[in-house]
Amino acid sequence: MKLNEISDNPGATKNRMRVGRGIGSGKGKTAGRGVKGQKARTGVSIKGFEGGQMPLHRRLPKRGFNNLYAQDLNEVNLGRIQEAVDAGKLDKAATVTIESLVAAGIIARPRDGVKLLGVGELTAKLSFEVTRASKSAIEAVEKAGGSVTVAFATGVSHRGGSTAEATA
Repeated sequence: MKLNEISDNPGATKNRMRVGRGIGSGKGKTAGRGVKGQKARTGVSIKGFEGGQMPLHRRLPKRGFNNLYAQDLNEVNLGRIQEAVDAGKLDKAATVTIESLVAAGIIARPRDGVKLLGVGELTAKLSFEVTRASKSAIEAVEKAGGSVTVAFATGVSHRGGSTAEATA
Protein backbone atom coordinates (compact mmCIF):
# COMPACT_ATOMS: atom_id res chain seq x y z
CA MET A 1 0.00 0.00 0.00
CA LYS A 2 1.20 3.47 -0.91
CA LEU A 3 0.25 6.88 0.45
CA ASN A 4 -1.70 7.76 -2.66
CA GLU A 5 -3.79 4.57 -2.29
CA ILE A 6 -5.08 5.44 1.19
CA SER A 7 -8.74 6.44 1.22
CA ASP A 8 -11.51 6.73 3.79
CA ASN A 9 -14.26 4.13 4.17
CA PRO A 10 -17.13 4.54 1.71
CA GLY A 11 -19.81 6.80 3.18
CA ALA A 12 -17.53 8.12 5.95
CA THR A 13 -17.42 11.63 4.51
CA LYS A 14 -20.13 13.71 2.88
CA ASN A 15 -19.68 16.63 0.54
CA ARG A 16 -20.69 19.92 2.12
CA MET A 17 -23.93 21.55 1.01
CA ARG A 18 -23.19 24.32 -1.53
CA VAL A 19 -25.97 26.82 -0.92
CA GLY A 20 -27.00 29.71 -3.15
CA ARG A 21 -25.98 28.02 -6.40
CA GLY A 22 -29.21 28.24 -8.41
CA ILE A 23 -32.79 27.01 -7.99
CA GLY A 24 -32.00 23.61 -9.47
CA SER A 25 -29.80 22.70 -6.49
CA GLY A 26 -32.69 22.82 -4.01
CA LYS A 27 -30.76 25.29 -1.87
CA GLY A 28 -30.62 28.22 -4.25
CA LYS A 29 -31.81 31.83 -4.00
CA THR A 30 -32.37 32.21 -0.19
CA ALA A 31 -30.03 29.30 0.61
CA GLY A 32 -32.47 27.61 2.99
CA ARG A 33 -32.79 30.70 5.23
CA GLY A 34 -36.36 31.63 4.30
CA VAL A 35 -36.83 35.19 3.15
CA LYS A 36 -35.75 38.62 4.36
CA GLY A 37 -35.49 39.82 7.91
CA GLN A 38 -32.84 39.86 10.57
CA LYS A 39 -32.56 36.09 10.94
CA ALA A 40 -31.92 35.67 7.22
CA ARG A 41 -28.73 37.71 7.59
CA THR A 42 -25.51 36.06 8.61
CA GLY A 43 -24.07 36.39 12.10
CA VAL A 44 -27.32 37.45 13.80
CA SER A 45 -28.95 35.54 16.63
CA ILE A 46 -30.54 37.46 19.45
CA LYS A 47 -30.95 34.98 22.26
CA GLY A 48 -33.99 35.63 24.38
CA PHE A 49 -35.38 38.33 22.08
CA GLU A 50 -39.19 38.25 22.03
CA GLY A 51 -40.02 40.82 19.37
CA GLY A 52 -39.78 43.78 21.72
CA GLN A 53 -41.78 42.17 24.55
CA MET A 54 -39.86 42.04 27.83
CA PRO A 55 -37.87 38.78 27.63
CA LEU A 56 -38.67 35.96 30.05
CA HIS A 57 -35.25 36.13 31.73
CA ARG A 58 -35.91 39.79 32.59
CA ARG A 59 -39.54 39.27 33.65
CA LEU A 60 -38.67 36.72 36.34
CA PRO A 61 -37.49 37.94 39.76
CA LYS A 62 -33.93 37.47 40.94
CA ARG A 63 -33.45 34.85 43.64
CA GLY A 64 -30.64 34.11 46.08
CA PHE A 65 -27.06 35.33 46.12
CA ASN A 66 -23.51 34.04 45.85
CA ASN A 67 -21.68 34.09 49.16
CA LEU A 68 -18.21 35.55 48.59
CA TYR A 69 -16.91 33.98 51.80
CA ALA A 70 -18.30 30.45 51.38
CA GLN A 71 -15.63 27.78 51.69
CA ASP A 72 -15.28 25.00 49.16
CA LEU A 73 -14.32 22.10 51.43
CA ASN A 74 -13.45 18.49 50.65
CA GLU A 75 -15.73 16.17 52.64
CA VAL A 76 -14.01 13.00 53.83
CA ASN A 77 -15.68 10.17 55.74
CA LEU A 78 -13.91 8.16 58.42
CA GLY A 79 -14.64 4.90 56.57
CA ARG A 80 -12.68 6.13 53.57
CA ILE A 81 -9.72 7.03 55.79
CA GLN A 82 -9.81 3.59 57.43
CA GLU A 83 -9.72 1.98 53.97
CA ALA A 84 -6.63 4.06 53.11
CA VAL A 85 -4.94 3.04 56.37
CA ASP A 86 -5.71 -0.64 55.70
CA ALA A 87 -4.31 -0.30 52.16
CA GLY A 88 -1.12 1.28 53.53
CA LYS A 89 -1.68 4.64 51.82
CA LEU A 90 -1.82 6.58 55.12
CA ASP A 91 0.80 6.35 57.86
CA LYS A 92 -0.72 5.59 61.30
CA ALA A 93 2.06 7.42 63.15
CA ALA A 94 1.90 10.67 61.16
CA THR A 95 -0.73 13.37 61.56
CA VAL A 96 -3.44 13.23 58.90
CA THR A 97 -3.38 16.61 57.11
CA ILE A 98 -4.67 17.97 53.81
CA GLU A 99 -1.31 17.28 52.20
CA SER A 100 -1.23 13.66 53.37
CA LEU A 101 -4.80 13.10 52.10
CA VAL A 102 -3.84 14.45 48.67
CA ALA A 103 -0.71 12.27 48.63
CA ALA A 104 -2.80 9.20 49.56
CA GLY A 105 -5.26 9.93 46.75
CA ILE A 106 -8.25 10.36 49.07
CA ILE A 107 -8.86 13.90 47.82
CA ALA A 108 -7.88 15.26 44.41
CA ARG A 109 -6.83 18.80 45.41
CA PRO A 110 -6.74 20.88 48.60
CA ARG A 111 -9.50 23.42 47.75
CA ASP A 112 -10.22 25.47 50.92
CA GLY A 113 -9.66 22.62 53.36
CA VAL A 114 -11.13 19.35 54.61
CA LYS A 115 -14.25 18.60 56.64
CA LEU A 116 -14.13 15.30 58.49
CA LEU A 117 -17.44 13.43 58.56
CA GLY A 118 -18.38 10.51 60.81
CA VAL A 119 -19.75 8.01 58.27
CA GLY A 120 -18.04 4.62 58.51
CA GLU A 121 -15.98 3.00 61.23
CA LEU A 122 -12.50 4.04 62.33
CA THR A 123 -10.40 1.52 64.25
CA ALA A 124 -6.92 3.05 63.77
CA LYS A 125 -5.55 5.50 66.33
CA LEU A 126 -4.96 8.63 64.23
CA SER A 127 -4.44 12.33 64.88
CA PHE A 128 -6.15 14.69 62.46
CA GLU A 129 -5.48 18.30 61.52
CA VAL A 130 -8.47 19.46 59.48
CA THR A 131 -10.41 22.65 58.69
CA ARG A 132 -13.68 21.37 60.15
CA ALA A 133 -15.06 18.20 61.71
CA SER A 134 -18.54 16.98 62.61
CA LYS A 135 -19.38 16.07 66.21
CA SER A 136 -19.86 12.41 65.29
CA ALA A 137 -16.45 12.33 63.57
CA ILE A 138 -14.69 13.86 66.60
CA GLU A 139 -16.41 11.36 68.92
CA ALA A 140 -15.47 8.41 66.69
CA VAL A 141 -11.81 9.48 66.44
CA GLU A 142 -11.53 10.04 70.21
CA LYS A 143 -13.25 6.69 70.85
CA ALA A 144 -10.54 5.03 68.70
CA GLY A 145 -7.89 6.80 70.80
CA GLY A 146 -6.99 9.55 68.34
CA SER A 147 -7.31 13.32 68.38
CA VAL A 148 -8.78 16.00 66.12
CA THR A 149 -7.30 19.50 65.77
CA VAL A 150 -9.69 21.84 64.00
CA ALA A 151 -8.06 24.84 62.32
CA PHE A 152 -10.90 27.22 61.52
CA ALA A 153 -9.92 29.10 58.39
CA THR A 154 -10.91 32.76 58.60
CA GLY A 155 -9.59 33.52 55.12
CA VAL A 156 -9.08 31.21 52.20
CA SER A 157 -6.45 28.92 53.65
CA HIS A 158 -5.07 27.06 50.65
CA ARG A 159 -5.44 29.86 48.16
CA GLY A 160 -3.16 32.35 49.88
CA GLY A 161 -5.41 33.64 52.67
CA SER A 162 -4.83 33.71 56.43
CA THR A 163 -5.92 31.11 58.98
CA ALA A 164 -6.65 31.28 62.70
CA GLU A 165 -5.87 28.14 64.67
CA ALA A 166 -8.30 26.85 67.28
CA THR A 167 -8.40 23.40 68.85
CA ALA A 168 -11.61 21.54 69.53
